[in-house]
Amino acid sequence: MIFTSHIFIFYFLPLVLLIYYALPAKRNFFLLVASYIFYGWWDPRFVLLMFLATFVNYLCGRMITASPVGSPKRYPPLLASVVICLSMLGFFKYFMFMQNNLNFLLKVLGSEAFSIYQVTLPIGISFYIFQSLSYTVDVYRGDSPPVRTFWDFACFVALFPQLIAGPIVRYNTVADQLVYREHNLNKFTSGAALFILGFAKKLFLANMIGQAADAAFGAETLTTLDAWFGVIAYAFQIYFDFSGYSDMAIGLGRMFGFEFPRNFNAPYLADSITDFWRRWHISLSTFLRDYLYIPLGGNRVGPRRTYINLTLVMLLGGLWHGASWVFVIWGAYHGLFLAFERWRGKESVYNILPKPVRIAITFVLVLFSWVLFRCPTLEGAVQFFKAMFGIATAEGGSILLAGELYTQGNFLMMGLCAILAFQPIQAFDWVKNLTWLRMGFLIVLFCFALMTMFAQSFNPFLYYQF
Repeated sequence: MIFTSHIFIFYFLPLVLLIYYALPAKRNFFLLVASYIFYGWWDPRFVLLMFLATFVNYLCGRMITASPVGSPKRYPPLLASVVICLSMLGFFKYFMFMQNNLNFLLKVLGSEAFSIYQVTLPIGISFYIFQSLSYTVDVYRGDSPPVRTFWDFACFVALFPQLIAGPIVRYNTVADQLVYREHNLNKFTSGAALFILGFAKKLFLANMIGQAADAAFGAETLTTLDAWFGVIAYAFQIYFDFSGYSDMAIGLGRMFGFEFPRNFNAPYLADSITDFWRRWHISLSTFLRDYLYIPLGGNRVGPRRTYINLTLVMLLGGLWHGASWVFVIWGAYHGLFLAFERWRGKESVYNILPKPVRIAITFVLVLFSWVLFRCPTLEGAVQFFKAMFGIATAEGGSILLAGELYTQGNFLMMGLCAILAFQPIQAFDWVKNLTWLRMGFLIVLFCFALMTMFAQSFNPFLYYQF
């Protein structure tokens, strides 16, 4: 089930809200049941996988808390939790990737390749594995109290607003909210407003500008202008698609009394790659920092190890996004820039340039990384880069592509996306002060978005695949 479907908007969400607020107690258990229905709508089999991850981490958490902080007896259950969770993620997400790479090596060595076994990737597995794993780590460190009941913990792992594509909600951020959370009209209204804005981002901006991006990245040949137009369109598509989902998830959370962390903060206004990762997918970057970068030593182990840690963390972050060497290179690309900016510090070239120029340079650097992120193969990314730099020769088909790209509608959408992306007031901030005029605007916007939803074909969120 997806947020931008008539089943969710007209049936699932109203019914769940009605029952939730009518219940005098056991609201967490009801949300758990609703979340399992939401997740199982796609494939009921994988509900069992999520339940297994939940049970393992709950059990390991109980074993950890049976011993005092600092006791060596706390380490084995933590290790078991990490190994089991990462094994589950590794099998479903990387088994085919490893098979393909092993076959490649066998061919190089002159041996016969073996048959590839197909493995279906469960939607959102990366998110709920990370979330459930955060519980055992937080409890082990003493950063959070043990969960009150198994059903509260299961509700935390499966909570449907952010289950599929984040933001990654860590246990220590909602531990108290699982026990008690405030429900009031202001929170519900701001949540509904944020949901509507995210809903409109997806349908009006991401889906429409995404048609230009798909045309460019699906073309066999490109002119230089086609390639740049296409990658800029994709930059806007992925931003409004993913930030739109995050807005909807945070808004839904507020409607049920939860406060989830902000996940985007005008990332295309970043004036360095370091600044970009403070603004883009904030829940992932902070998760990697707190659970990987700092345990590796962070910046406490000398400059050289710091640069290695930064690169390694981003490389693994790239691999988290997908089982492909293109994602590994994407992560390494960002990691090397983070290491370079840490190395140069105040002497960096960024600091001697005006801020608008720094923002423009950073945006171009991010565009290069989006080519890697969007192209399914390394060969395709290389061809796209050649087109961007005018190295590849465009053939006759590019004339037809130009007719598809440079339409009045695409220019209008590109301009609108640029205006909304390159300004500091984001949806998360806009809903903090809801006036009657803004509420009227939201009602009209939602009505038009609903009409657009029925006119568009099925178009899931881009981050569903991660």
